[in-house]
Amino acid sequence: MSIIVQKYGGTSIGTIEKISLVADKIISAKNDGDDVVVVVSAMSGETNRLLDLAKLVDSDVSGRELDVLVSTGEQVTIALLSMTLIKKGFKAISLTGSQAGILTDSVFNKARIDSINNSTIKKYLNDDNIVIVAGFQGMTKDGDITTLGRGGSDTSAVAISVALDAKECQIFTDVDGVYTTDPRLSPGAKKIDNITTEEMLELSSQGSKVLQPRAVEFAGKYDVGIRVLSTFDEGNGTLVNKENDDQMEKAIISGIAFNKDEAQLTIRGVPDQPGIASLILGPIAKHNIDVDMIVQNVGEDGLANFTFTVPRNDFKIAMKSLEKSSIQLKAKKVVGNNKIVKISMVGVGMRTHPGIASKMFAVLADNNINISMISTSEIKISIVTDEINLKNAVNVLHNAFELDK
Repeated sequence: MSIIVQKYGGTSIGTIEKISLVADKIISAKNDGDDVVVVVSAMSGETNRLLDLAKLVDSDVSGRELDVLVSTGEQVTIALLSMTLIKKGFKAISLTGSQAGILTDSVFNKARIDSINNSTIKKYLNDDNIVIVAGFQGMTKDGDITTLGRGGSDTSAVAISVALDAKECQIFTDVDGVYTTDPRLSPGAKKIDNITTEEMLELSSQGSKVLQPRAVEFAGKYDVGIRVLSTFDEGNGTLVNKENDDQMEKAIISGIAFNKDEAQLTIRGVPDQPGIASLILGPIAKHNIDVDMIVQNVGEDGLANFTFTVPRNDFKIAMKSLEKSSIQLKAKKVVGNNKIVKISMVGVGMRTHPGIASKMFAVLADNNINISMISTSEIKISIVTDEINLKNAVNVLHNAFELDK
């Protein structure tokens, strides 16, 4: 029998009534003749509730004990969903991440999956169980509970699909597929039927919330097809898979993503000499903070300005680190802005169509939208602008590149 892995997010299982509807979808897949493994998130709002409780104890809480706390959210949903399936007359069993054999590294709150021992899941599948696995979590070789970071249940689902050689990984959510941009921001947004893993990885990395970047990266590396589907509406959703010949003739731009969860930091007047970037970013890296866009401008008198972006939640820590570095480097000034947004246009067609960047910048200039940073790759152009420009910028670009058609 083929194996289907389904993943349901928090909005799909936010109430007992919704859990019952999800159970019916799972039963339908089981009745089609497939073995079914289901990965679930915590109920909608539950992870935030647990994080708020932790902050009442310590506003800067992190590490092992936080993972022990927030991992309980998924344990609630796996038990409730299993109970529901059993009540409906089907064999089901719930497994935490550790029980499912998910082994991670020991970076608490942002762990990465090292391996999955699939023997336990296969044992229960062979006994005709529907297996319900807690997403977002795993266990270190020393037996500590870890979590995979926000959106980690997507990664759990894709990784389990790889470990089980599943036929397809189905990600069920509250939208019916991947759109050219966020429909809540742009009324002209259109659903995409097929998109390459490469494009989806860029969109996810640049702020699209439909799939977690690490999940897409996993899928691309191991050639797993992901289908994004609506929990509440019927349809074929969006298929994410590796690039093929038919997809090479797609539209130049596939979608526009944006990320409001970033902050910009600048250290001014540092020596323009080899090794400065390492001295600036090294201490940031020690705090396990991801640096995204980087721009270095050479100024006068052998001095330079160095600007980069970090996740907005890490802004305060990054600022403190940069201020310490500025003393060592005898910099003139450190400034920060946590009211920025990154907007990215993505499409494989950029490889063969010149002039995309110049058109993008012209459209933004015509609409008085200022750009503070620019970053490009083969299939992506990203800009940073003030957050107040977000809606206008996305809509004018969406229209200019005819994504609404």
